Amino acid sequence: MRLSRYFLPVLKETPSEAQIVSHRLMLRAGMIRQQAAGIYSWLPLGYRVLRRIEQIVHEEQQRVGHIPLLMPTLQSAELWRESGRYDAYGPEMLRIRDRHDRDMLFGPTNEEMITDIFRSHVTSYKDLPLTLYQVQWKFRDEIRPRFGVMRGREFLMKDGYNFDLSREDALHAYNRHLVSYLRTYERMGLQAIPMRADSGPIGGDDTHEFLVLAETGESEVFYDSEITDLRFGGREVDPDSHAQCRAVLDEFTSRYARTDETHDAAMFEAQVPEARRRVARGIEVGQIFYFGTKYSEPMGAVVTDGEGNRVPVHMGSHGIGVSRLVGAIIEASHDENGIIWPEGVTPFHCGIVNLRQGDAETDAACEALYKALVARGLEPLYDDRDERAGGKFATMDLIGLPWRITVGPRGLKAGVVELTCRRTGESEELAPEMAVARIAEIYAGL
Repeated sequence: MRLSRYFLPVLKETPSEAQIVSHRLMLRAGMIRQQAAGIYSWLPLGYRVLRRIEQIVHEEQQRVGHIPLLMPTLQSAELWRESGRYDAYGPEMLRIRDRHDRDMLFGPTNEEMITDIFRSHVTSYKDLPLTLYQVQWKFRDEIRPRFGVMRGREFLMKDGYNFDLSREDALHAYNRHLVSYLRTYERMGLQAIPMRADSGPIGGDDTHEFLVLAETGESEVFYDSEITDLRFGGREVDPDSHAQCRAVLDEFTSRYARTDETHDAAMFEAQVPEARRRVARGIEVGQIFYFGTKYSEPMGAVVTDGEGNRVPVHMGSHGIGVSRLVGAIIEASHDENGIIWPEGVTPFHCGIVNLRQGDAETDAACEALYKALVARGLEPLYDDRDERAGGKFATMDLIGLPWRITVGPRGLKAGVVELTCRRTGESEELAPEMAVARIAEIYAGL
């Protein structure tokens, strides 16, 4: 993409309504525009990041055998009355009526609808286990929407639902989701800590939420400092192996963060040596639940087991805040100059800065670099504007592309361009073809 032809409405001044780093930088970098309280338009740059994150979620869900579908955003109130949640959910649910005076709602979650789909089509234990998921826009009428996309009213979310014959099978699905989520967040450049949590209106006794440590997090957490050394890495875990998934769960939760709301501080102190105890704040970016037969029993989601008995299925749900993750990544990865995107979610793989636009040799070198990167399957952003070098560098730093290739007459005379890492600020001079090869190598394993 050539910046002269792109829609990137960057702001020099920080809007007064932005209270946290991610909100300020998303507005300044031209990623979003507020349309109403807690409701945003995703402008081209922000939309590209949103889709990168969504693609990683899809890939990791399907990697463990989960099946995508798409449910409507508007739901019938009758389904929620069957489960008993229509009146109990609270004012966060946006309740509406259609032209025929039927009660409807803008879905905040989809347990009832997915249960209705299941009971209509699955009748035998032979069709289990089954996990269905979607990535869909949802609406919760927050009383105080704030912090940009971190606590908006309309948000993009992955919600998945498992159906199993027994509690044991459903808990394996729970563990499998935890493993899948750890891999998902790591691909986005995040260290997410799984932490026991309250189930809230979703229900159920077993639930973990995933926190990304950041100063602006809403949750206060206690954690073992050694947890920052845990990485899922390249380990292969068989999603069908109960033992392997459980082992990962135990490893990642034996020293996980604990909140003063759900755990006695004395228990934490007894388990973790004083030298390793830390207190921090965390941003919730996902949550998994096992809730047994909470929905299947009242809504009649039953199957015939191996002995011919009709039994309610055991269920769980699993959410990832796709749009919230955009803000969380920025909170965890930025500096005073702007965003620093991890390679896995960057809107463009690298930037090309032309230091002397209009100079024939420099223009030709930039065009050659651009075409060479595209030929490698990469998506560069070429700043071909007639703009001062300082302005071009400021824009690149603000929007946070992880790599930048700078091209100028002086370097070209020596046969080199400058390759700069946004995270470290370190630069090296390379022949143009070597710079292209280096960028291609960086992204080859992602």
